[in-house]
Amino acid sequence: MAKDKKLVEAITSMDVDFAQWYTDVVKKAELMDYSSVRGCMIFKPAGYALWENIQRELDRRFKETGVENVYMPMFIPESLLEVEKDHVEGFAPEVTWVTHGGMNELQERLCVRPTSETLFCDFYKNDIESYRDLPKLYNQWCSVVRWEKETRPFLRSREFLWQEGHTAHATTEEAEERTIQMLNLYADFVEEFLAIPVIRGQKTEKEKFAGAKDTYTIEALMHDGKALQSGTSHNFGDGFAKAFGIQYTDKDNQLKYVHQTSWGMTTRLIGALIMVHGDDSGLVLPPAVAPTQVMVIPVQQRKEGVMEACAALKDRLTTVCRAKLDDSDKSPGWKYSEQEMRGIPLRIELGPRDIAENHCVAVRRDTREKIVIALDEVETVLPQLLDQIQKDMFERAKAHRDSHIYDAHDYQEFCEIVNTKPGYIRGMWCGDRACEDKIKEETGATSRCMPFDDQEQISATCVCCGKPAKKLVYWGRAY
Repeated sequence: MAKDKKLVEAITSMDVDFAQWYTDVVKKAELMDYSSVRGCMIFKPAGYALWENIQRELDRRFKETGVENVYMPMFIPESLLEVEKDHVEGFAPEVTWVTHGGMNELQERLCVRPTSETLFCDFYKNDIESYRDLPKLYNQWCSVVRWEKETRPFLRSREFLWQEGHTAHATTEEAEERTIQMLNLYADFVEEFLAIPVIRGQKTEKEKFAGAKDTYTIEALMHDGKALQSGTSHNFGDGFAKAFGIQYTDKDNQLKYVHQTSWGMTTRLIGALIMVHGDDSGLVLPPAVAPTQVMVIPVQQRKEGVMEACAALKDRLTTVCRAKLDDSDKSPGWKYSEQEMRGIPLRIELGPRDIAENHCVAVRRDTREKIVIALDEVETVLPQLLDQIQKDMFERAKAHRDSHIYDAHDYQEFCEIVNTKPGYIRGMWCGDRACEDKIKEETGATSRCMPFDDQEQISATCVCCGKPAKKLVYWGRAY
């Protein structure tokens, strides 16, 4: 039993030190490892399998809206990067430069892509000629490099995996429609597939993407009450088109500039999964994204017929879910702890007594509830149970989020809440960036978004300066 306990006791309690708990989980669940390249991480099979499932589902949803995949170079010439001034200034502190090819100094520095707007624009200016060429609905799956000062596994690293969509349209209305469409696609994906509730809204001018006309976001709340930006969609208008000369001949034979969008999600979603659903025993994975949904664990596996029955049950389950058999020589107690650490949604215990009584015992990872299931009914009951776990996990996360939203009507109340109650703070804002800067500097909270679905005027005055308010804003400390 001491050995069985050791696996779980190696995790720091989240209530003692949430940051250390997070690090313990990603290491003990073998999601990643640190590399010899400072600030960069190694995806181990369990971590990369999560990204593969995220990628597969997102890619399917993208293609249903007409999006096609492409791939752009990872290097951007300095002269190309500087065409769009605001965009360059936004990324300048994080850019990594290549100055030599072999032993020879390059005539022009090459930027290792922090994002690919300029490459897509350079491509579009030659690829788009007529209204018949529009819209262009492209996406690429790749890695990007941003030289972050402080890093944390999945949440912030110097190289990370993501997708970036880049579209071009004939009109501003079409671009805006696509921008909102992709934001809603992201929100539905995160809620339905990852069981994480989000708030949809618009970023303030200060927080929007460099070079964008408007930026829309989905914001999720982690277990410790900090926010995590989980996906963004940007309407570029015709700003990039004018900078790069991306024009098309319209039906009236007039030259016009295209209107563009960009949208992206990253491997920080894995960090969100950990911090929204995890507990002191490790990961708790929603069935939809879990690489292994069901683990069959033999009880008294040396007894005659047990391993054969477990293998047969696993083979049956693979027709309705992602199932595996733990046929290692570890003790059942160790296997239970390991399964909990890895967040596998269901374990199935099957031993001699269960076989004799023609049933198995299913144990939910999220609630640890034990459910006896007749062996003749497993193909029907288990998919239903997995669906119920998915729904229950979302509702629990939503209840937690909703119970950590507070209203502030003046600055004193705002400061008191931000220092004593982790979570979102709803507060009215006058629209002045000086108030936004003051709140961030003095409290560490930032504007997360101006929500679409919550337009309640909780006060007539700005939560910071007391002047007439214009917008309701969700504020909070964030990762």
